[in-house]
Amino acid sequence: MLFGLDSQQPVVESRQDSQYRDTVLLPRSNFPAQLPGRLQPETEVETQQKCGFSELYSWQRQRKTKQEFCLHDGPPYANGDPHVGHALNKILKDITNRFYVMRGCKVHYVPGWDCHGLPIELKALSEVKGAENLSPMEIRQRAREFAERAIEKQKSAFIRWGVMADWANCYRTFDPKYEANQLRVFYKMYDKGYIYQDYKPVFWSPSSKTALAEAELEYNEQHVSRSVYMKFPLLKSPPKLTSVIDGSAPASVLVWTTQPWTVPSNQAVCYMPDSEYAIVKCTTTGEHFILAADRVESTAAVLDTQFEVMSTCKGVDLADGSCAHPTIPGRVSPLLPANHVTMAKGTGLVHTAPAHGMEDYSVASHHQLPTDCLVDEGGFFTEAAGPELKNKNVLEEGNEAVIQMLQAAGSLLKEEKFKHSYPYDWRTKKPMIIRASKQWFVNTASVKATAQEVLKKVKVIPTSAANRMLEMLDRRTFWCISRQRCWGVPIPVFYQKDTGECLINSETITDVIKIVEQQGTDAWWTLPIEQLLSKEAVAKAGGHNVLDYVKGQDVLDIWFDSGTSWACVLEVIYFHETCRNFVCVRHLLLLSDMTGVAPLAQQLGEQLTSTEILTLVVHGFTLGEKGEKMSKSIGNVVDPDVVINGGEDHTKDPPYGADVLRWWVAESNVFTEVLIGPVVLNAARDDINKLRNTLRFMLGNMAGFNPETDAVPPSEMYIVDQYMLHLLQDYGSKVTEAYKEYDYSKVVRLLQAFCSRNLSNFYFSIVKDRLYCEEEKDPKRRSCQTVLAEALDVVVRSFAPILPHLAEEVFQHLPYKKDSEGVFRTGWINVSSAWKKPGIEEAIEGACAMRDSFLGSISGKNALEYEVVIVIEPGLLFELMEALQAEETSSVSQLNEIMMASQTTLLSELPKETPADANIIKGTFLINLEGKRAIPGRLLH
Repeated sequence: MLFGLDSQQPVVESRQDSQYRDTVLLPRSNFPAQLPGRLQPETEVETQQKCGFSELYSWQRQRKTKQEFCLHDGPPYANGDPHVGHALNKILKDITNRFYVMRGCKVHYVPGWDCHGLPIELKALSEVKGAENLSPMEIRQRAREFAERAIEKQKSAFIRWGVMADWANCYRTFDPKYEANQLRVFYKMYDKGYIYQDYKPVFWSPSSKTALAEAELEYNEQHVSRSVYMKFPLLKSPPKLTSVIDGSAPASVLVWTTQPWTVPSNQAVCYMPDSEYAIVKCTTTGEHFILAADRVESTAAVLDTQFEVMSTCKGVDLADGSCAHPTIPGRVSPLLPANHVTMAKGTGLVHTAPAHGMEDYSVASHHQLPTDCLVDEGGFFTEAAGPELKNKNVLEEGNEAVIQMLQAAGSLLKEEKFKHSYPYDWRTKKPMIIRASKQWFVNTASVKATAQEVLKKVKVIPTSAANRMLEMLDRRTFWCISRQRCWGVPIPVFYQKDTGECLINSETITDVIKIVEQQGTDAWWTLPIEQLLSKEAVAKAGGHNVLDYVKGQDVLDIWFDSGTSWACVLEVIYFHETCRNFVCVRHLLLLSDMTGVAPLAQQLGEQLTSTEILTLVVHGFTLGEKGEKMSKSIGNVVDPDVVINGGEDHTKDPPYGADVLRWWVAESNVFTEVLIGPVVLNAARDDINKLRNTLRFMLGNMAGFNPETDAVPPSEMYIVDQYMLHLLQDYGSKVTEAYKEYDYSKVVRLLQAFCSRNLSNFYFSIVKDRLYCEEEKDPKRRSCQTVLAEALDVVVRSFAPILPHLAEEVFQHLPYKKDSEGVFRTGWINVSSAWKKPGIEEAIEGACAMRDSFLGSISGKNALEYEVVIVIEPGLLFELMEALQAEETSSVSQLNEIMMASQTTLLSELPKETPADANIIKGTFLINLEGKRAIPGRLLH
């Protein structure tokens, strides 16, 4: 079979071709230019089996080396089928691990899964009729089974993608040992004061009946609220305004809110101390109102009336005033200063319900106001809200009832629909509320200083991610970690039945951890309290009877689960003193959510040594190739299994194989949103096929060559061959540095540029004659084959972490490496510093500049039809060209090989006679030594 460099398919021999076939040494290799259809995925599976992909991790763990590379697998979530987000994350980690295995490190990588939480619980319960009647243990059992099925699906996919790991020994957050370690971290943070219990407003999901963290919300930009303008009648006029508000006419403060249902919980009206306020007279009713001066005209327009400004004042002048509650007779709402008041919309006076707003709660805490919550877990008004509101949903009929109460009391001035951004539960896709309740929190403000210090020791990629972390710590002074569900790790706290006082100390936690290590956290629900809480622990706490206590019903936020995964997985690497003597580089890649920073900062703050490097890599999310979010309803979801194996219709969804998926990950800018779709995948496949062609040319021209016996020393090589070794050395160094920086898209760019520009377009085009037409064992041909062998080895090793299937496939087709150990067991790129010869560049690049001028002048024509005469003034460039062609005229010189002409003549002055049809090109050629010099010259052909 004959094939050419740029052909995608075998060349069909004609009779004329066949009669010359035996006169040239044509490339011979069974390595295919591409693997169409099902051949690609089938070949990859076969390669995995032949080359021991499943044994690679355990093999490298047995190596005797003190160089250890630790990559922590922030766990994926076990709530469904594998998706392209998993592929992005897992393949990035695998590229990193494979690079360090090839570099000779012993890689520590333990895959795991995040297995608890509401999404799993909801999906498990959706499969059951009458789920609302299940006991906690029945719910936990079904949730566990669902998570186990998801883990098996995801694990199979990760293995198929070529991810290297010991897949028989993974961690799962519902494993007893893991749960016990998590409880140790919880107590350690509690003991240091970083975790505390408090009653305050949190984001609450009525549809899920649990508190949620801010990051578990999604914002609906199209949400429509029933906003109201209402008046709070003045009971006590602010002392500084008594001369203006003299009681001759009713006076009120004007307030606007988008959540009327919170009005029964109102405890105050807040103003901005430094802002300007106006006392106005309504021309329609004669009433006096107070509102922000900047909001007078817009508010009058909304209320369809006119306001006459009677006086203005500063916000501080409203001090010591108070109002009557608009719906509850006898309740007083004081006027209080607050910095969260804005003038962007509304009236500049803010209705303050401490149970339903974080800023409201801060005002209440400062002024000792009540924070009673009148709303239950399901979002219904409680009995304390009164008979008119009891058992009504606050976002539906309860909201309507409050508006009617405002109307009946004469407090409602206007109701209107208001479209705005509003938080939704990202799982149920239903509206949230803010609701005060007793919860457990991490005081992130207290770990901020430690986190900042740790970040100084951490190399964060990209650097902007470090700033985002610090901004998050500034913005969120606390993190609610308690959830009101049963599928999770219980918060190991007991409560006194009568007082509600919590009981947790070193004795209670030790007892619970022992039980959890043996039985898992199911024991918290299955065992009676007498087996979980000892008499000694109760006595030490000043209690009398174990039965005076009850077990807490809250579980830990699943981000606390995953955020503490290092405590179970990394302790052998980071926290054992036996590792301290290793002078090595230890990296930690946390490609998971940043909530793990708080406990990690506490643990590592004093434990990182000067020889340890902590690296944090943060990648983006996956989107459709137009930058849109992937959605089943849109129909743009990319399924990794369909990418690899193809869909039902291969003309629509062809099988690309896993290496295309891996190439997509590597070539993407993973530090922003990563796009994927048919166009992106087709381009990736085409890129790999171009690479295969380059590899096939090298493989095909090494038939009958053995580097151990046939290699030519660099000193005896053609200069252009030495030049290629020089370029190889530079390529190997740059690729290695790009891998170290986790810049895999740069690796791809370097690979493509080297294969296309340096190999295919340059080297291959000029050495074909030597390869095809010289005697098989001629030193000139062997010189070229030596370079091809080195280039193939370097190129394959350089992309092996990204395309492991292709790399091993190439090694199986090497004509001189039978029974090879493969790519990953034989090390990284091996280039010699002796290959680096900057002086060679001037000779080759000078010749190439002239060749480009020559070929450019005969565009589309065969260079072998021309004889070239190069005329160069005596000097540096002439001497360099003489090194490539000693004789005046030659058809076999190194210079003529580069020029690709039938013959080349090198002269120091123009010949006296030139053919009438000669084409003369005058020009200068830049030679780069210590500085660029322009050397005049001429080409004749």
